Amino acid sequence: MSKIGQKPVDVIQNVQVTIADDSVHVKGSKGEVAFPVPMGIHVSLKEGVISVERANETKKTRSLHGLIRSLVYNAVTGVEKPWEKVLEVVGTGYKAKMQGTGLVFDVGLSHKVEFAQVPGVSYRVEGSKVIVSGVDKQLVGEVANKIKCIKKPDHYKGKGIRYEGEYVILKPGKKAKTA
Repeated sequence: MSKIGQKPVDVIQNVQVTIADDSVHVKGSKGEVAFPVPMGIHVSLKEGVISVERANETKKTRSLHGLIRSLVYNAVTGVEKPWEKVLEVVGTGYKAKMQGTGLVFDVGLSHKVEFAQVPGVSYRVEGSKVIVSGVDKQLVGEVANKIKCIKKPDHYKGKGIRYEGEYVILKPGKKAKTA
């Protein structure tokens, strides 16, 4: 059995969970998250604890069991304390700034790159760091990855946009090879 799928999810005090036949809606002080529940998976709420069970032992149902439990946990946690991803803009002259609700990056390209506001996600810029936050963990991760793809870290100089704490292994250049 799925070890993750067996764990119950405790509902925080200010969070409202509504379970329909084929979907789960989680509402809290910071926002709302909804996602579908596939056939063969049953989500139930009893006395402030959410449990996820599977109807049969097929491979697909077993693989979805832990996934749905993780989605429920991420939703319950995210609507009370939003998920965050921190990105660093590294490089001489590289910078990010807010323009309205979107972001503008100056990362060594011939033009400035504008990144529009995504519904459900908010941005903050603190120095050379860009903080992406929202209630949906998957959406926050996707947006952070799209921002990182604007200018991925260079493996020769280390310049680019990377996650906070990400270590980029620098390669030696041509001089190191010939010496």
